[in-house]
Amino acid sequence: MLTEIGKQVRNALEELQAHAQLQPGDLLVVGGSTSEVIGQKIGTASNAEVAEQIVLEVARFCDKWHVQPAFQCCEHLNRALVVEQETVEKYDLDDVTVIPHPNAGGALASRALSELTAPRVVEHLGQRGKAGIDIGNTLIGMHLRPVVVPVRIETKFIGQAALVCARTRPKLIGGRRARYPE
Repeated sequence: MLTEIGKQVRNALEELQAHAQLQPGDLLVVGGSTSEVIGQKIGTASNAEVAEQIVLEVARFCDKWHVQPAFQCCEHLNRALVVEQETVEKYDLDDVTVIPHPNAGGALASRALSELTAPRVVEHLGQRGKAGIDIGNTLIGMHLRPVVVPVRIETKFIGQAALVCARTRPKLIGGRRARYPE
C-alpha cells in the first residue's frame, strides 16, 4: 500500500508540474489527510507511515524542480504551514509558536517538521502559493494566489483520498479592449 501511495503522489506531482510549470523558488502548497488516504474520516486516524511517503515524494519533487514546499497543518492549527527557513526569509513570512503533531496539525505537517532541513511554522503565505496539491479535501485555497485554476490530471486519488490540484495565473485586467497572451 505505501509503495502505491508514493507512486500516486509522484505521478500527481509530475502531472501538476506539466500544467503549472513551477519555476525555481515557487511555493508548492501541500495539504493532506492521512486519515482520508487510508479510507477513514478526516482527522480520525492519522498515519505516520502514509505521511512519510507523501512528505518524501514531495521533497524529491521539490528538490528536482527547486520548488519550495509548504505543508499545511489541519484546522486545529488554523491551517498554518510548515516551510523551510529559506522560504521564511525569501517571502518575509512571520513565524508562529507551535509544534504540529498528529492530533493538532496532522501527521503530514508533523512529518514535514522532522524531514525539512530547517523547518519553521508560519501562519500563512500571504496568498503566494503558485500551485497546490490537496489530498483528502483539506482546503488549501487560502494559501494560493488569487486566481486559482483547477488542474485536471489522470491521478484522481491518493490511496482512498480524493485528489484536487490547482495552479494559479496572473489576473487578467483591462476590460474588453485589453489583449492577453495565449
